[in-house]
Amino acid sequence: MSLARIPLAAVIGSPVAHSRSPRLFTHWLQTHGLPGHYVPIDVPEDKLAETLHLLPQLGFVGLNVTVPYKEKVMQIADSVSDRARLIGAANTLIFREDGRIHADNTDGYGFMQNLQQNAPDWDPASGPATVFGAGGAARAVIASLLDVGVPEIRLTNRTRPRAETLRADFGDRVQVFDWVQAGNIVEGCATVVNTTSLGMSGKPRFRVPLDALTRDMLVTDLVYSPLETRLLAEARAQGCTVVDGLGMLLHQAVPGFERWFGARPEVDEVTRQIVLA
Repeated sequence: MSLARIPLAAVIGSPVAHSRSPRLFTHWLQTHGLPGHYVPIDVPEDKLAETLHLLPQLGFVGLNVTVPYKEKVMQIADSVSDRARLIGAANTLIFREDGRIHADNTDGYGFMQNLQQNAPDWDPASGPATVFGAGGAARAVIASLLDVGVPEIRLTNRTRPRAETLRADFGDRVQVFDWVQAGNIVEGCATVVNTTSLGMSGKPRFRVPLDALTRDMLVTDLVYSPLETRLLAEARAQGCTVVDGLGMLLHQAVPGFERWFGARPEVDEVTRQIVLA
């Protein structure tokens, strides 16, 4: 009599020891009383393809992907979802029973679920959105903002060509501005999003002037270490609706967990505290 394999999942990247995902997934597995394990795996770049093809044979059902492999895994996967293709990066891999690898991106889903949970009165159609940054996270954010009806994206990045690439990909609802104008373009916006690493622990400060913030704006920062960034602290002082970045991390993990382990987990205050501990 053969015993069913215990499902395994992991987060891969390099480095990956800092990831909070193992704490999150272990909490959810315990909460639902499910068999399974979730581990961090630091994969050398020259072993990436070999590792992705080996893990399904060892009982792995899927992976979360972090830097620097979000783009590279798309070239190895057998199929790629439309949203991952649009964003140009994958953060979730599903290993099918036939051994094929499916790549998806749940960052935009996580971003939007975080806003809807923590700012339920937010109306995306009420005005333009300012987006700071033009990396992979910005692509996911812009795609999801446009999808829910934000009329205009004002995009600025420290290197303008990267922002211009996003405008070319997403169309005329995205307008690009030089970084020196970053403080000015906030004026008249309904939504303000920082997708850069500025303000993160160990990174340069977020120095954009924030005089144009007004209390009718929603302000969110994808940085969650520290949880209260300078951007969020100043926005809160101005009376803005403020949403921190931890919820995006939690919500983007929900679809993968459900697919791999067969239960849909809740993102609640207990979950937040477990991951923050």
